[in-house]
Amino acid sequence: MTRYASRLSSPIGAPEPLSLRAIRLILLVAGLAMFPFEPAVAHVKWFAPYIIDAPPQPVTTVIADIWFWIGIALVVIFFAGTRLIEISTWGEKIHRGLDRATAFLWNRLDDYVRVTVGAFFVAIFSVGGVYLTPDLKTPSEWVSWLQLLIAGCIFFRPTMPLAGIGIIALWLLALRDYDLFHLFDYLALGVGVAAYLIMEPSKNEALRSHRFEALRWGLAIALMWSSLEKFAYPEWFYPLVEEKPFLTFGMPRDVFIPMAGVAEFTMGFGLLWTPLVRRLSAIALLVIFTAAVWPFGRIDLIGHGLIMAILVAVACDQCRKTRMLPSLKIHIAAIPGGVATALLVFATAYWGLHLTFYGSEYSLQAAPDERATHSYNPDHPHGPRADEGIGAPPTKQ
Repeated sequence: MTRYASRLSSPIGAPEPLSLRAIRLILLVAGLAMFPFEPAVAHVKWFAPYIIDAPPQPVTTVIADIWFWIGIALVVIFFAGTRLIEISTWGEKIHRGLDRATAFLWNRLDDYVRVTVGAFFVAIFSVGGVYLTPDLKTPSEWVSWLQLLIAGCIFFRPTMPLAGIGIIALWLLALRDYDLFHLFDYLALGVGVAAYLIMEPSKNEALRSHRFEALRWGLAIALMWSSLEKFAYPEWFYPLVEEKPFLTFGMPRDVFIPMAGVAEFTMGFGLLWTPLVRRLSAIALLVIFTAAVWPFGRIDLIGHGLIMAILVAVACDQCRKTRMLPSLKIHIAAIPGGVATALLVFATAYWGLHLTFYGSEYSLQAAPDERATHSYNPDHPHGPRADEGIGAPPTKQ
């Protein structure tokens, strides 16, 4: 039956006094450039009903949206401006300021990551009845106890790899109740955290040196993948926007949602770029996710807690090295090409895999106003399409 469902840094010379006012100004500009596009928005699957196998909005509709391109243009300009600052004399000054502000965490970053990941699993255990995240519900009580065991393993270095294996095992167990396409939302982040837990206690320093990079890549891929929901299923967000209209800051609904998707995707992409771009992207995302806690409450804090913890780690990272394609990323002209390539790869994967898993018959036969994207039962959002209610296709006369 188908289920629905060794830290590296470049040598530093004699420090030059840095104006705190300049640092604040740079961070303020970064925030203002990003925040209008994505104010506090929770993970939609935690709060609104949806149908995972509903046909997504065609890609042609997405790329025909002028607000999509305006968002892309503004973010590319921001990234290019950040890169210009990074290669100027101000770049190292800003890095030094961020290094001083976060040194207390950087000096014990492994302890911080272990404590916050462990605390996340304790919180998930306390919520109970879920696999890893609020929307993956399960009636199996032992799953919660397994997550508490994972938390316990994290606090002892010899058992940290067992915690990493446990995370992957939980994801695989969730396949009993949820579609693989649905679980892709949580695959990259889970693999990133598991890789960190396996690499951190390793005696192989060459392997261990990649542990924070694994966290950053896992989070970046997870953000870019999940952002595509805002393009494929803007209707999923309508109940949230109607219930909490202040989220859009007065922007029209169909302007806000695609630009929010652009912001989430591009800032996730920014976590993979040069050091200053990724640090400022992490800070902007951290403020956004923190702001979401107020309107959405405890579930949002628990669900995004792991993401927020990793964003803090990225912002604290004093590594000035770019390991993947460094000779390409140093060029400002590579930024629009990089964003375009990432969009092409992720969009092709998202729409292509959805077509592979669920086919195109319903999508081809249904008129645009017959796209049913919501389940009638918010308590069972991964259940079959309703015969009546907001998720039901209109009755044909």
